[in-house]
Amino acid sequence: MHPTVNIAVRAARAAGDIIARNMDRIDRLKITTKKTNDFVTNVDQKAEAAIIDILQQAYPEHGILAEESGLHGEGAEYQWIIDPLDGTTNFLHGFPQFAVSIALKHKNRLETGVIYDPVSQELFTASRGEGAQLNGKKIRVSGQIGIAGSLLSTGFPYHDQSYLDTYIETMKTLMATAAGIRRPGSAALDLAWLAAGRTDGFWEFNLNAWDIAAGILIVREAGGIITDFQGNDNYLKTGDIIAASPRVFPEMLKIISEKISGSAYEEQTTRK
Repeated sequence: MHPTVNIAVRAARAAGDIIARNMDRIDRLKITTKKTNDFVTNVDQKAEAAIIDILQQAYPEHGILAEESGLHGEGAEYQWIIDPLDGTTNFLHGFPQFAVSIALKHKNRLETGVIYDPVSQELFTASRGEGAQLNGKKIRVSGQIGIAGSLLSTGFPYHDQSYLDTYIETMKTLMATAAGIRRPGSAALDLAWLAAGRTDGFWEFNLNAWDIAAGILIVREAGGIITDFQGNDNYLKTGDIIAASPRVFPEMLKIISEKISGSAYEEQTTRK
């Protein structure tokens, strides 16, 4: 295992331990609303601090982009991208679908990805060019042929609902052909499960880099394809993402890009 993966795994497990210890103390947590339907707890903050401490001890020259504390070391050649608790709303409701997500980017290329589920203790890892693993065993995306019969996952708009109608149009069209659509509530785990072949495709609007950075590399290393809604690689900037196994991806891209074309959402994102 690459040294940066080892460090990221150590950090993810440390954060996961903090999360697990607080799963039965939710009524005692301090909860702050960042914006509509977007929450942060002292568990998020403690988990993030533990991750940053481990990463900075190992790589003091690296920069960090973290959900709760923002940007550290602007302009650094290497940057860690951290979500200490992806799925905070699930966590607050005792819904066991949340994870720690840690990625390392060198310039504009993702090099390391780790996603850790502290409930199931499943550990998804990837290093660029070396494949993806689940608990030390190699994983691959599914061999599903086309959307018909596929199982897709997604995330509903939650804090910005200005593009809800456009999103629903994409979902209606995909739902008419797919065997099913799931909305578990953690984009990091959605991508990890896609990489493991548990689902065949995933799409979501307006995510943050820390939600998807680790999952992007894990899916790619597992043989999946990822683009934004225009078929380009601007997903870390726009937050718009389509990820799927190779023979499902073309149909998903066609359907979603057609529904987005000319919509208010496309105009809004073009202005970004």
